[in-house]
Amino acid sequence: MNEMDQIRALIARLARLDAADGWTGDLNPAQRNALDYLSRANNLSRAPSHVAGYLGSTRGTASQTLKALLRKGYVTEERSDSDRRSIRYDLSEAGQAALLEQSRLLGALGEIPQDELAELHDVLARVLEAAARRNGFQPFGICRTCRHFDARGSGGYCKLLSILLAPPEIEKICHEHASA
Repeated sequence: MNEMDQIRALIARLARLDAADGWTGDLNPAQRNALDYLSRANNLSRAPSHVAGYLGSTRGTASQTLKALLRKGYVTEERSDSDRRSIRYDLSEAGQAALLEQSRLLGALGEIPQDELAELHDVLARVLEAAARRNGFQPFGICRTCRHFDARGSGGYCKLLSILLAPPEIEKICHEHASA
């Protein structure tokens, strides 16, 4: 087995171990991943299509996952006043509480020195971006790292969507992200 095969196997195994931790309470790994995404996505990136794009699932699967989370009380649903077909999901208090349970993977990452974590983050982010591009997926990314982002005081401005961004929003995931 060459080094690239070994790296892929390590990443796959880490993903499986992390998914195994997702079976807690009445949540399955897909639901936990959707909650995690919603907690890190900006207000404009919380529609079922965005969840599907980020998780690499079909829109139908994402929609069913979100409906299950809504029934269980982990998310709330808000329909747009201007387009009743447009739905945004937000975490409820129960959804926020469910994410406080730390996975074993996070615990293991906590044992890695900060400089090595930063390097690992950068390498994995580049691998993810390349893999997403090869598979025709939107890469997503943190708002402040986007080429459409313009810093303004403690917040920012999205030149693509022509909107002001509050300080917390610039640290969130955006479905419109384009590498700078």
